[in-house]
Amino acid sequence: MSNRNNQANKAAARERLRAEREKQAKKDKARRQVIVAASAVAVLAVAGGIGYAVVQANKPSEWVAAADAKNVTAPKHTEGENGTTVVIGKAEAKKTLEIYEDSRCPVCATFEQNVGAKVDKDVEAGTYKLRYVGATFIDNSDQGTGSKNALSALGAALDVSPEAFLAYKNALYSQQFHPEETDDKFSKDSYLLEVADTVPALKGNAKFREDVESGTFDAWAMKMSKTFDKSGVRGTPTLKMDGKPVTAEGSENAPMTVAQFDAAISKALKA
Repeated sequence: MSNRNNQANKAAARERLRAEREKQAKKDKARRQVIVAASAVAVLAVAGGIGYAVVQANKPSEWVAAADAKNVTAPKHTEGENGTTVVIGKAEAKKTLEIYEDSRCPVCATFEQNVGAKVDKDVEAGTYKLRYVGATFIDNSDQGTGSKNALSALGAALDVSPEAFLAYKNALYSQQFHPEETDDKFSKDSYLLEVADTVPALKGNAKFREDVESGTFDAWAMKMSKTFDKSGVRGTPTLKMDGKPVTAEGSENAPMTVAQFDAAISKALKA
């Protein structure tokens, strides 16, 4: 092989090697750009996720928002500011029995199971009217929502009729459906609707179901809860007539049997 050919071959080899190196360098640069871009997207995604989580954490809960709501949808058959005055009974009844209850309260459940039917009978007979004041303080003990959710559902029942309200209240407090105080079952709409299916006026009632699931009366429930907070009552169940406590003889507690209740009511009606 001549020296000229040998030099030409070496030059060609160097050119091919240079071209391969340039090609590889371009690939490496492109790969680095892709990695950098992907890393930037990942960082932005993480930052965005953290930002979203922070925003969500700082957003008021649905119940906080309901408590702060300026526009309140009150159920039918209510009176007063924001519809928080709920009075059921015959207009000619001269006396009004006030009852303060929290839907999750186990003692309220005992009272309703033992005495609730007698109260309903007296109201129907016109012996006195019934004013209901709902509380939600048990939710504060475990960050629950059942008291609030049940109160909102009671508002949906009241919107149907006073009779549906009383029947639904009785069902919620019944031995069959009332949960242990530590079990926040009433926080679930599905459970509240299951209980409602035992009330003829509510079973299959599309409007009632919609109101429960959409929280139509959530803001009303929170306003009602504030009414309880302002009442000065510190425990449930509490009964009053003409502003005076109705209690079992020799006790500061609500009467828990029909005999105790009849004796206490008889005295209150005469006062």
